Amino acid sequence: MASRKSAGAEKITFTPEEKRALIGRLRDYFVTEFDVPLGEIGAEMLLDFLQEDIGAYYYNKGLHDAQIALRHNLDAFDDMIYALEKPEKRNS
Repeated sequence: MASRKSAGAEKITFTPEEKRALIGRLRDYFVTEFDVPLGEIGAEMLLDFLQEDIGAYYYNKGLHDAQIALRHNLDAFDDMIYALEKPEKRNS
């Protein structure tokens, strides 16, 4: 099995614009789904929690899914290369 080196435990970060958009979506979601207004600070705290405590699960799942897709594409590529092979003349 190949050795797995960690590229570092970098924290998932968002630009200020992305963070504002995500906070807005959380606030809208709470009003729409629960009829509960969520303040700016509460929404930011919830986003920070999701980012720090749950985000890694989604990130890792995305990496795993990317690995599977890459393997499928490499298998297909391997098949395409094999199909390009020319028959070799054999001396009897």
